[in-house]
Amino acid sequence: MKTWIVTGGAGFIGSNYVRQCLAEEKDLKIINVDRLTYAGNQDSLISVKDNPNYVFIHGDIGDRALVRELLIKYLPDAIITC
Repeated sequence: MKTWIVTGGAGFIGSNYVRQCLAEEKDLKIINVDRLTYAGNQDSLISVKDNPNYVFIHGDIGDRALVRELLIKYLPDAIITC
């Protein structure tokens, strides 16, 4: 299974990207990292929140310790910024 970290995945573009990727790629796990500022909206991701291949992390990609932890834990194949 491929694993991608998507940053900003709760925004308008990011949430559409996350939903489309999960619908089209059955062999894909998405780790969505978003700070949920003015642009982030988890309601845009209700349709995937219970998907076993989707994980939401409320966090800032500027937090080096968090990013390091996610890289070690999930060993992503790609990091996509939205």
